[in-house]
Amino acid sequence: MDIDKLSSGTCAISRGLAFVGDTWSVLILRDASRGMSQFDQFRTSLGIAPNILSRRLKALTEAGVLEKRRYSERPPRDEYVLTQAGRDFIPIMAAIGEWGRTYNGGGPAMSHLASDETGEPIKAMVVDQCTGKPLGETPMHLVMPG
Repeated sequence: MDIDKLSSGTCAISRGLAFVGDTWSVLILRDASRGMSQFDQFRTSLGIAPNILSRRLKALTEAGVLEKRRYSERPPRDEYVLTQAGRDFIPIMAAIGEWGRTYNGGGPAMSHLASDETGEPIKAMVVDQCTGKPLGETPMHLVMPG
């Protein structure tokens, strides 16, 4: 797969996937949205090999969805925090979670979003910003340029 071609092509979906299109990257962003920021926190949570985690953190940082910050000089240690682009990905993860709950929801209790204000569960839904209509109920198709 030619990531450079995907990330610069005319399809917005492929451009987005070029940054966060693999499972490990999305799960790292999920954990970052839960407040994790240190390498060992991600590694423990995900059970991911250190070399794979290093590559994904580097790629997410280069993509601008995570920011690398030094939190200790001795020994040198960095943390990874969501940028605005990373925070803007949280609703995308919420929509993926709702889709997963609907179509692959069997088994043990599942995680869910909850309101910080009320503690009540939140059910994500993607809507058209112009009309407010749910996209799942809107007949549509993808239009490619040119």
